[in-house]
Amino acid sequence: MTFDLSMPGQLAAAIGPELALMTGAMVLMLMSAWRPESAEHQRTVGLGSMLVTAGVLGYVLVMAQRGATAGPGVVAVDPFRWGSSVVFLVATLITLALAVEYNAREGLHTAEAHVLLLFATSGMMLMAAARDLMVLFLGIELMSIAVYVLAGLNRRSNRSAESALKYFLLGAFSTGFLLYGIALVYGATGTTNLTLIAERIGTYELARTPMLLVGIALLLVGFAFKVAAAPFHMWAPDVYEGAPTPITGYMAAGVKAGAFAALLRVWLEAFPGAYSEWHKAVWWLAALTMVVGNVVALQQRNLKRMLAYSSIAHTGFILVALAAGTAQAATAFVFYLLAYTLATMGAFAVMLALGSAGQPREHIEDYHGLWHERPGLAVAMTVFMLALLGFPIFGGMGFFAKWYVLQAAMQAPAPQARLAVILVLTTTISAGYYLGVIIAMFMKPRPAGAAPLPAATGMTRLVIGASVVVILFFGAWPDPLVKLVKQHSTLGGAVTATPPANQTAAVP
Repeated sequence: MTFDLSMPGQLAAAIGPELALMTGAMVLMLMSAWRPESAEHQRTVGLGSMLVTAGVLGYVLVMAQRGATAGPGVVAVDPFRWGSSVVFLVATLITLALAVEYNAREGLHTAEAHVLLLFATSGMMLMAAARDLMVLFLGIELMSIAVYVLAGLNRRSNRSAESALKYFLLGAFSTGFLLYGIALVYGATGTTNLTLIAERIGTYELARTPMLLVGIALLLVGFAFKVAAAPFHMWAPDVYEGAPTPITGYMAAGVKAGAFAALLRVWLEAFPGAYSEWHKAVWWLAALTMVVGNVVALQQRNLKRMLAYSSIAHTGFILVALAAGTAQAATAFVFYLLAYTLATMGAFAVMLALGSAGQPREHIEDYHGLWHERPGLAVAMTVFMLALLGFPIFGGMGFFAKWYVLQAAMQAPAPQARLAVILVLTTTISAGYYLGVIIAMFMKPRPAGAAPLPAATGMTRLVIGASVVVILFFGAWPDPLVKLVKQHSTLGGAVTATPPANQTAAVP
């Protein structure tokens, strides 16, 4: 199946999954506004949103199975787009399942919240598909505006209002960097199309022109804000702590995945010819992010903040794959994000299960003695912590996720040996806080007179159980998933970003 993107009908068919998700979201938006707010109505809209998401996920899988492709145009129709979209939709499906129960428990009867998740996801899918900087910007804004509102969903909470305000202000600030970067790249190359940018950089030898370099730098800063890379990570811990728990998981997994999908496509499709110029900046960004995220996470006693800094550290790990600058980075990226999404969303699902109305139980002390009272949840949380750590066997997919990133770094034409060493060392540091949670659950006594902990119920239990099974199954038998990911993670227009023979010394 090949689309001719110069024809409006063919272009609409090429972005069919995104249009289907937006259409479903608009229908559900009308439905949510049609009746007064109530627990039953928000649940109905939530279940409808899950059906729409599952339907679009099936649509994406069919397009991937048919091997859909397209000629030059403003959107990409390639395996990387479908692989990334699967990650986004899985994260959305899990978030909706958790949000339906969480909102009912906390008295959040705003049915439109579920619809905003669909709009945010459609923006992320558009970002992964964008082969033009203007389409990319539209996707970023569609995602960001919806998530700004979701972060402040609990209008009775001062922390939630604070998180939404901080996220909005810093998000708008980062958007300014992106816009100025797009303007300068356009000024240097005369186009916003990623493929044409790469061609003109090579044809006219623009790689070292000041306008292009400043444009690339501004784009990198804008993306660094979106993925919470140090030192542009300041907003993440406060926003993650204040947002409702399902939305925090969505931001840590889905939103980060969307920003990274766009970053990877732009860098490997538009700027491979300028690899020697941007590589050192990405190298230091990855190294600093790994160190800051892991070291600061050691000091956290609030589990949400700890997972926030953990997500910052994982941002650094994924940037290692980008620094390699090869097509293999896309495969490592999709596998890593799939494992990371399941482990992160699973951890937040356990937090949600143990919480109660007005008592979120977000501190590590709340998990003391969990093994003696809720052994199933303790085992599940252990699997999620070990997966995030990248521990062999018991960490399941998490171990192979980091292994493939290391492979991408070491098998690049200019091997990233020092980055690989930093990755291994900072992963060792991360054991301090991931194992700390496990120690609290298994080795610390339950406080005397503490209230009984609730058990996981309904869809929350389903999310936790399914995540554990998938992580462990593909950790023991990863070959089928690895093969599938390799088939559905290739960037259609990517050019391997290898440095010229006389510039291999660009590796710091």
